[in-house]
Amino acid sequence: MKKDFLKIIIEHKKKEVEALKKKRPETLLRLESQAERDIRPFYENLKKPDKINIIAEIKRASPSKGDICLNLDPAKMAKDYEKGGACAISVLTDEKFFKGSLDDFIFARKATSLPMLRKDFIISSYQVYESFISGADAVLLIAKILSKEQLKDLLALTHELKMSALVEINSEKDFKKAADAGARIIGINNRDLNSFNTDITTATRLISLFNKDQIAVAASGISGKKDIIKTCKAGILNFLIGESLVKADNPVTFLKSLIE
Repeated sequence: MKKDFLKIIIEHKKKEVEALKKKRPETLLRLESQAERDIRPFYENLKKPDKINIIAEIKRASPSKGDICLNLDPAKMAKDYEKGGACAISVLTDEKFFKGSLDDFIFARKATSLPMLRKDFIISSYQVYESFISGADAVLLIAKILSKEQLKDLLALTHELKMSALVEINSEKDFKKAADAGARIIGINNRDLNSFNTDITTATRLISLFNKDQIAVAASGISGKKDIIKTCKAGILNFLIGESLVKADNPVTFLKSLIE
């Protein structure tokens, strides 16, 4: 029987968040998040028409692929992504399963002027406040792991903090939940988080459900220009790309080749 990766990750994430709350109560994070700070234009950068927009991801490892690049330099990678023409940068901050950290996020943010997406398994308002304090301009919210009420509340909190949210879906059911919650930016993950199997046609199939006010972002399984072209033909111009960029010999050149 295949492991249910998502269930294992979420069970651990709940314990992790509870441990963090004991060290640093949420009331303190709420107070800290009242401080003014600049928010970079994540939503606006994805709205550029007739242009391929890439959210370039910094990712050390994953449960399905194992170690990808453990010794990466998040600051150098962020600079390379900006040179290559990325519209935003995503940093995977989960420690146990993806070997990332909030430090990776903070180092990357200091090295670039691009909008920053914190990518993690966010299940609590605690993590949204933590993201804001760490400099996130946007957070990932995964429809599959949140109830309708949780998703709506976390979306409202991100907007209250003037951040954006990329709401991730993988099915028609997920899409309905995201749409009902009022999501404006919806990421279609070609990877099923329960099995970690990838099917690049997921994005091209689900885009038919979107209305003109919803921004679609295709994620996972995008390994080259042919995948970009195929997905663009279905009407998606925004992409989140991680593994193929991290493994590229020259991320700047590779990123430019995907956009041009």
